Amino acid sequence: MGDIAVRLNREYATRHLFVAVLFTAMGCWFGYDGFVRYPSTPAEVLYEEIEAAPPPAGFDAEGFKRQKTQSQIGLMAACLAAGLVVGLRLLGAAKFRFASDDGGFACGGRRYSYSDIRRVDGSKWDKKGIVRLEMADGRRISLDSWHHTGIDAFYEKRLKK
Repeated sequence: MGDIAVRLNREYATRHLFVAVLFTAMGCWFGYDGFVRYPSTPAEVLYEEIEAAPPPAGFDAEGFKRQKTQSQIGLMAACLAAGLVVGLRLLGAAKFRFASDDGGFACGGRRYSYSDIRRVDGSKWDKKGIVRLEMADGRRISLDSWHHTGIDAFYEKRLKK
């Protein structure tokens, strides 16, 4: 099949891979602080490192240490979750398969003719490069030209009226 085959947009992939790696690295950094560095540092020393001043007289440095350690663990969890979400979205975009020819198109292992398209929603095309197809079998297909190269050619050649 193939007068138009879409491919993962290299710029999209590079940016999202960078963000996924960055969040994961930050999560590891926060995890190291929360599980290793902060627990092994005396409370007064940790206060001085963070606040750049000695703790005030009568200050609960141990409570401060507990709170800061919990904050690092929370930040670790948030960053690792964000890295996972971005990475999974990138993986999904990388696995997406779409190709078309004069007779129709294939998407996600299914072959469609152009007459199978019940509705084309191009309302987001001009601003975002997104077109949504509603198929006769009820399936909805969203095509995003930021995620994949070739979507614009498909839209212009096969869908735009």
